[in-house]
Amino acid sequence: MIRRFGVLEYSKYRYEQEKEERESKQHQKHSQLKELRFRPQIDDHDYQTKLRSLMKFLKRGNKVKVTLVYRGREMAHQEFGQQLLKRLQADVAPMAQVERPPMQEGRFVFMTVAPR
Repeated sequence: MIRRFGVLEYSKYRYEQEKEERESKQHQKHSQLKELRFRPQIDDHDYQTKLRSLMKFLKRGNKVKVTLVYRGREMAHQEFGQQLLKRLQADVAPMAQVERPPMQEGRFVFMTVAPR
């Protein structure tokens, strides 16, 4: 603490505290939650493109929320969506872990993947 003539100078003290906070924030790693949307009837090339972007997000240290969207009659064949999510889990297994397993809410299935 800085004292001048026996009196604490509050403004200098506050400045020193803010300076320490700024320095500590510089060393923190910021991560975001990115989202990728899939459809059950996705083509192989489109799947590979989205998988590459998912890997890129994970390399940067971001978590990825994978959303599977059913439309129309796709709700009658949900097994295609489950197969897609299992394939995705197997493809990202060496680089990431499933933080939140697939959960269905209406026409959406959500899954969160975090880097290892």
